[in-house]
Amino acid sequence: MSLYLGILIALLCAFASNLAFLYKHRGCSTACAVDIRHPLRTAGSLWSQRWFAIGMGVGLVAWLLHVAAISLAPLSVVQAVLSGGLVLLAVMADRLFGFSIGPRQWWGLGMTCVGLILLAITLPKTHGAHSSFSLTAMIAFQAGLFGLGALFIMGKRLGGPAEHHGIMLAAAAGILFGVCNLGVKALTGVVGDGVLGIVLSPWTWVALSASAAAFYASARSLQDGDAVPVIAITGTAANIATIAGGIIVFGDPLPNDALGIVLQALAFVLVIVASALTPAPVRAARVASGAAAPAPSGA
Repeated sequence: MSLYLGILIALLCAFASNLAFLYKHRGCSTACAVDIRHPLRTAGSLWSQRWFAIGMGVGLVAWLLHVAAISLAPLSVVQAVLSGGLVLLAVMADRLFGFSIGPRQWWGLGMTCVGLILLAITLPKTHGAHSSFSLTAMIAFQAGLFGLGALFIMGKRLGGPAEHHGIMLAAAAGILFGVCNLGVKALTGVVGDGVLGIVLSPWTWVALSASAAAFYASARSLQDGDAVPVIAITGTAANIATIAGGIIVFGDPLPNDALGIVLQALAFVLVIVASALTPAPVRAARVASGAAAPAPSGA
């Protein structure tokens, strides 16, 4: 029963998470440029925008739903449900927020959704919340994710294309959200120790640090890139990081037959191809030509 309840909560989380990102995108477009060298001024400007504040509020609800879901079901199952939220993203952006979704983006979102779902459902079934983990694997995996996130954040300074800076920041934000997800999953195993046990746990501070870094990276990505590609890349990176963490850190089992391995390989190919299809540096082209970006319609 707890597994099915976790799936239902994950569905609600997918809807709330996408709605939060779309609201935050609207708020970010009227805030000052995100500058990590001035974190307080940047945060103040973002929070002063009504739509951004609403998005953060909805995002808090989504986060609480995610915590509840992963406390009831294995990470891989929850992430499979959240993967389907990419289809919700396109529909919500098109119908509620007035964004134009081209065929290329629809194909990219569809392939990402199918790939992530294939990746998750090919994992053998597990029972319970599955919150035990290897300490060595957790430390190594989290450190690797932090390093990869830093590389994406520094992408433009390291010679990456300027027009793809928003997408790189979106990938960094998603990876860091994955770090936070894994930290929170680890904390679900120490809830019985009470509030003091949670506060003193190193995974609390790892999750908070990753969340803070993801906050700024995500906000800047929403300013530098178009809404749907940026949100899709953020969600995809978070899903992949979390599913991989479920396998490597929490010991979620791998497929034990040839068909399962082939389907997982296909899933990764679909996600990689979709990542090339989904980004559309339209805004970068508009900025380069001096044209203003059109404002989205009301929700």
